[in-house]
Amino acid sequence: MSTTTPKRIAVLVSGSGSNLQALIDSIHTPPTTPAQIVLVLSNRRAAHGLTRASTASPQIPTAYLALKPFLHSNPSSTRDDYDARVAEMVREADPDLVVLAGWMHVFGERFLERMEDGEGRKKAPVINLHPALPGQFDGANAIDRAWEDWSNGEITETGAMVHKVIKQVDRGEPLVVRKVQFKEGESKQEFEKRLHGVEWEIIVEATRNVLGL
Repeated sequence: MSTTTPKRIAVLVSGSGSNLQALIDSIHTPPTTPAQIVLVLSNRRAAHGLTRASTASPQIPTAYLALKPFLHSNPSSTRDDYDARVAEMVREADPDLVVLAGWMHVFGERFLERMEDGEGRKKAPVINLHPALPGQFDGANAIDRAWEDWSNGEITETGAMVHKVIKQVDRGEPLVVRKVQFKEGESKQEFEKRLHGVEWEIIVEATRNVLGL
């Protein structure tokens, strides 16, 4: 582990930023800093994750770009153009790794193409945190869908994973997978809190593993 040249991480968030906070607490904060979060980018202006970044110590640079305002300001642009612009903003931070930590926007191929083509800059792997097991509950509202299936007696467990990002939603190679059992008598809110705790653990573990920390 190098303490003189920390690995560079860009984190993309859309909401409260609790997953980001786990990375800040476990990786970004001195004195033992194996990696530095060099950018937190959000597609929602009010995302609390931006506040977490701006109040961190050391402070983390932030950026904001939402799809609808981008398309409104650029009438001839498309969703693919938005994805490409986000990729350029991320690449400007020169990250070694890009972490989607509660990022509620499905990227098209333009984002991945820009991140993978190099063009004189190092390529940065892109990983995503998803609150489900591989092959189950891909896409949005995974926790709600798992809870409904458990309530109907169809499953006894769900989980969370961090996976590589490919064009197929939540179908990239799993890097860290953790099962979470449902418990009789537990409320949905209690279950979600327990699952989120697992998410915070595995996003740190996967980030460290990918960066070789």
